[in-house]
Amino acid sequence: MSYDRALTVFSPDGHLFQVDYAQEAVRKGACAVGVRGKDSVVLGVERKSALKLQDPRTFRKIHMLDEHVFLASAGLSADSRVLVDKARVQCQSHKLTVEDPVTTEYITRYIAGIEQKYTQSGGRRPFGVSCLIAGVDPDHRPFLFQTDPSGNYYEWSANAIGRSSDVIREYLEKNFVADLSESDATKLTIKALMEVVQSGANNIEIIVLKADPSSKFGVSVNRLDIPAVKLISAEIAAEKAELDSHKKKPSAA
Repeated sequence: MSYDRALTVFSPDGHLFQVDYAQEAVRKGACAVGVRGKDSVVLGVERKSALKLQDPRTFRKIHMLDEHVFLASAGLSADSRVLVDKARVQCQSHKLTVEDPVTTEYITRYIAGIEQKYTQSGGRRPFGVSCLIAGVDPDHRPFLFQTDPSGNYYEWSANAIGRSSDVIREYLEKNFVADLSESDATKLTIKALMEVVQSGANNIEIIVLKADPSSKFGVSVNRLDIPAVKLISAEIAAEKAELDSHKKKPSAA
């Protein structure tokens, strides 16, 4: 029997092959990175180069769910668009019902619940997308969560999804420290992406969410443009060159 032909049939070793195939679609998608700092959280993604006649605004990889929650995805872009639309409606419904904005975990759990439903009934296929969901809650604490096609979700201090995510995750494990400042979290995100993005700053998109009690929604959002990303990339390159020069200097006798 071909166990990969039916979503609702387990293989003898306990696998749902269609869910495994959806995970493979995620692994082939453009990479996304999230890093949580002391009072901020940063999302960074690799984006494709726009064609000459294409409007680059039509393929953003980072989406706003609410004023204080953003989502980055890896995998099938059309699938992520469906999840984003459903999550936006839920954010507004929650605000109208209880008069409070959603927490990051609440909307993550909602998205994971939708993904799980699509693994349990016939006539559907799983969502071929994983999401990194970053937000600053009403109590001004930053959070970073990840969902996957199986419907599982996890909280992270730093994580990567998509192409070469194993390489980036290994880099983050070696270089992440707790309570990073906003600038250090941004630098770490860009450094991690530069491990796999060959074309440099032109194809990196960064958004920074920082707790800001003085603002209306308790968070300030900064979407870095290409010149700002290039400036930080140049600083990283200069720091690396200086470090390499110190390593090459012969020790004094």
